[in-house]
Amino acid sequence: MTCLALSFCLTLSPAQPPVAGQLWTEPESVHLKNVKQLTRDFARAGESYFSPDGKTLIFQAEELGKGEGTNPFYQIYTLDLGTGATRRVSPGVGKTTCAYFHPTGKKVIFASSHLDSKAKDKYAPELAARAEEKAKGVRRRYQWDFDDNMDIFEANPDGTELKRLTDTKGYDAEGSYSPDGKQIVFCSNRSGAENLELYIMDSDGTNVRQLTKAPGCYNGGPFFSPDGKRVIFRSDRSKKDHLQLYVINTDGTGERVLTNDLDWVCWGPYWHPDNKHIVYAGANHAVAGRPNYDIYWMDVESGKKTRITHAPGADVLPVFSPDGKKMVWTSNRDGRQPSQVWMADFVEPKD
Repeated sequence: MTCLALSFCLTLSPAQPPVAGQLWTEPESVHLKNVKQLTRDFARAGESYFSPDGKTLIFQAEELGKGEGTNPFYQIYTLDLGTGATRRVSPGVGKTTCAYFHPTGKKVIFASSHLDSKAKDKYAPELAARAEEKAKGVRRRYQWDFDDNMDIFEANPDGTELKRLTDTKGYDAEGSYSPDGKQIVFCSNRSGAENLELYIMDSDGTNVRQLTKAPGCYNGGPFFSPDGKRVIFRSDRSKKDHLQLYVINTDGTGERVLTNDLDWVCWGPYWHPDNKHIVYAGANHAVAGRPNYDIYWMDVESGKKTRITHAPGADVLPVFSPDGKKMVWTSNRDGRQPSQVWMADFVEPKD
């Protein structure tokens, strides 16, 4: 493990109560229509992305427990939106995260620790920690440990022809393709355990170059803009664990901050196909109790924001369909159930 661990609350209780006399569904229905839950047959599921034709999602999920030896960590799956059928893509061992479709739809990438010889040794401690949580009725702070055994892999959408793309010592994950499919932007600490920077490489894993230069902090969750000229990402460079949103040109110039309220945590940004707006999750950590994450829409140039979700549970990791008409995201909606993947028709706010 690296010595850096990012932690913050993905909270289950509301930061703001519903408007008096209204259900939370009323303000939410302005921008989200036909809201429905997509995943059910998993202990938890989330971080989903559309295939280029909009017919399939790739996401991460934890299988329902089947006794001792069960892998408690996420694996990668696809979901056919027409039939509802799911298929595991990743090998099933160790941890995985951040899967993404190639623009042709013929390949996917994801990060995995399945080559770690001690991957299965980590199951029992995690299961024991969860059992203790349940017995005491407490919940750990969310923490991502940047496992040094994480590497980025390419595969067919059915999991065949698995190919390792990164093999440098350290954490390599959080990858996504450029719009033309020729490059991958990702997060790595290859320059040192405390330096989680963004890098761009060719889609075959070659020609790696560093994009961000903010040592001693976390820079991650990157996505190319639809025109391929910029990258949106998150960083805690201004205040530890208090992620803010940034944008940078793909040549490393023009970096600027998009959110800068250090009472808030803002993360999971994703571009709208119009190349002008993003959605992201944010929560005010200055409020009493556990802050609640909601999804916001932002104009990247003006900074104008519109709140999209109003549920009493956490709403995070929003993404758009290729045509921008649907949004999928990760949520526990009422704050009492495990997180699952949800989808709705999306109505753009009027700037």
